Amino acid sequence: MTPFLKKILGMNWVMILVMYALLAFGVFMIESAARHLAIGDGALKEFGGAGPWYAVMQQRWIIIGSVVYFATALIDYRWIRWLGIPFYLMGLALMILAMQQDDSVHRLSLLGLSFQPAQLGITSGIILIAWLSQDLPKLHPWFASPVARISLIAGVAAVPFLMVMKMGDMGSALVWIPVVLVALLVSGIPFRYLTFMGLIGAGLLPLLYFVVLPMVSKRGPERIDTWLRMLQGREVDISNEAYAPHNISMAVGKAGWKGVGWNAGVETGSLHAKAFIPKDTAHNDYIFAVIAEETGFRGSILLIFAFGILIVQGLIIAYYSRDLTGRLLASLVVALFFAHVFESIGMCILLTPITGIPLPLVSYSGTFVVVCMMLLGLVQSVWIHRANDATEPEISRTA
Repeated sequence: MTPFLKKILGMNWVMILVMYALLAFGVFMIESAARHLAIGDGALKEFGGAGPWYAVMQQRWIIIGSVVYFATALIDYRWIRWLGIPFYLMGLALMILAMQQDDSVHRLSLLGLSFQPAQLGITSGIILIAWLSQDLPKLHPWFASPVARISLIAGVAAVPFLMVMKMGDMGSALVWIPVVLVALLVSGIPFRYLTFMGLIGAGLLPLLYFVVLPMVSKRGPERIDTWLRMLQGREVDISNEAYAPHNISMAVGKAGWKGVGWNAGVETGSLHAKAFIPKDTAHNDYIFAVIAEETGFRGSILLIFAFGILIVQGLIIAYYSRDLTGRLLASLVVALFFAHVFESIGMCILLTPITGIPLPLVSYSGTFVVVCMMLLGLVQSVWIHRANDATEPEISRTA
């Protein structure tokens, strides 16, 4: 058996099947969610509407992502890790460039492709943390100390985190928090350090909320305040700041077991058909509200179950990885996916404030689909290349 065929047969096919099931379901739902959007006359004539056009565009992104996925999976991740520093520096440079653009969501266009560089920042940060956490201690024993590891992880995460917050993209910035927490746990930071940092962080929360957050985000404090008022049952203006959280939570809450049906019309009472779900973002940020309303509780719970399988598979791969780099790569990708799923679904059911973050593999998000598939390809590479006689020495956790 050739090495290439051995890699193909040795893939985690459960992860692949679940990933493509989510992608196919996403295309199906995007067609309904994007029906209210405006497109050019030529595209309207060719595809018959905005929904089919966006569905076809998502399929094209999936094809590109599939090439990236299998290429990343079949290459040993120990070679890919060397791209950590170039990717990280490129991500920071693109974020600086995006901050200078007159675009409310800070997108860049390259070769006809529109993307948000914040997504590249966290992807490169994951690769860089995974690489340096294992290889820096080889240069000097001091880098294996808890203080050095905490400084490394905090330093790599802090710069893109602050830059994304400066852009006003609170959702993408908050994703860094679970990623950093998991990085600290997996890299072997003693629990006494984690407890101390947790207490310090809890003490700084009022300062961060009342002083720092208003300085870096104009909409952040308002969204959190609106969310808290709605949770307490206090009066809010549903025609203004509470418009989105009120309508998307109503769409989810009234769906029942079966929902109103895919691509349902106004006669079914669909809030999405009546354009109450913000139409400009229904196909990406608020797609779970459309899914819940049209497929009901049964469709929503199946979607969450599929994400659960994907995340559990990632944790299993992290457990069987051959070194710290692989364990960190798999664990941090799991943390990233969990944060996106939790935030994206949570804001639709008033579990979290509105953050404006796509649902991985399901939302229409252009290059983010490719990024997600590349990250899952890295996890797949950790699984394929888990067996190796020359295993790196482990760094044990100290009590």
